[in-house]
Amino acid sequence: MLAYATLGTTDLPRAAAFYDSVLAPLGAKRQMEEPDYFIAWGNSEHGAGLGITYPFDKQAATVGNGCMVALGATSREQVDAVYAKALELGGTDEGAPGERFPGFYAAYFRDLDGNKLNCCCMGQ
Repeated sequence: MLAYATLGTTDLPRAAAFYDSVLAPLGAKRQMEEPDYFIAWGNSEHGAGLGITYPFDKQAATVGNGCMVALGATSREQVDAVYAKALELGGTDEGAPGERFPGFYAAYFRDLDGNKLNCCCMGQ
């Protein structure tokens, strides 16, 4: 159902370096790139992806209140690795890795622009 999610940035090269490293434990790689505008990552050209972009209207990128992107992992170890990498690179903690309810393991963080993400796995 989800094709892709896009988050705004004020510094595309900085955001690109952050997401190259944070998404690596999930096996995601750059799928599309327009160096002066956006970069998109994914696990395949047929699956959902995550994009980082300068806002099209040329206004400042802002963080949406109540907005969050969830990154799917296949194991608790992947969740832990994504969360640790995000914090190592300057992201901020929004909720350490842990089981939120039976079968749902997640970690929450903000990227360098303040966008909220989580990495989660279900059924483990």
